[in-house]
Amino acid sequence: MTPATPSREELFAAYALAGRGTPSIRMNFVSSADGALTLDGHSAGLGGATDRRLMQVLRAMSDAILVGAGTVRAEGYAGVRPGAQDAAWRAERGLSAAPPIVIVSGDLALDPEMGVFADAATRPVVLTHAAAPAARRHALGSVANVLVCDPEAIGRVDLSDARDQLAARGLTQLLSEGGPHLFGALLEADLVDELCLTLSPNLVGGGSGRIVQGAPEAARNYALAHALTDAEGFVFLRYRR
Repeated sequence: MTPATPSREELFAAYALAGRGTPSIRMNFVSSADGALTLDGHSAGLGGATDRRLMQVLRAMSDAILVGAGTVRAEGYAGVRPGAQDAAWRAERGLSAAPPIVIVSGDLALDPEMGVFADAATRPVVLTHAAAPAARRHALGSVANVLVCDPEAIGRVDLSDARDQLAARGLTQLLSEGGPHLFGALLEADLVDELCLTLSPNLVGGGSGRIVQGAPEAARNYALAHALTDAEGFVFLRYRR
């Protein structure tokens, strides 16, 4: 018997947030059945129709979309513009028309003319540290809000401080879309509250990396909240603290 494909409404119900008051970071990744993170260098090659619908649902729920600068460049991120249904869903709940993209970048190697800035419906945010090049910080300041998240001035982005600074601006529910090094840094800092993992029914092989890179080895226990499937053979797993 072929499993039914979850509807948009069913996905909203399955991935509903417990509340918006407490800062929370939700990770969203897709992986092949054998653990590959990309196909032909991009994660989009592993997804399907339901996975793309789920991404829109998770984005609609979020206050901001957190992503590493490397992923912005590799995946060709553009501005996020929710469809009419998602925009209406957000408006009914008093949310902004579109969640801003929040980019984590230590060296600020980002072109202010990139689509992620030029096509943004909501002004993006860039998170950096105290030692980031001043000229690049100034240039990006014309197209984004640049926040220095380095209270100890040690030359790296303090992700706990970043979360707190964003929460102070009303951006409490963060959806992180990668990449794997940002996931590793968030995991090492004990800031990952939830993982939404799509398993693609593909065996890829090759040398693609895992969804987490850079975090020290440790058993970090999360509870399985649900496992959904669709007619294409994808599995949608939700893990929570």
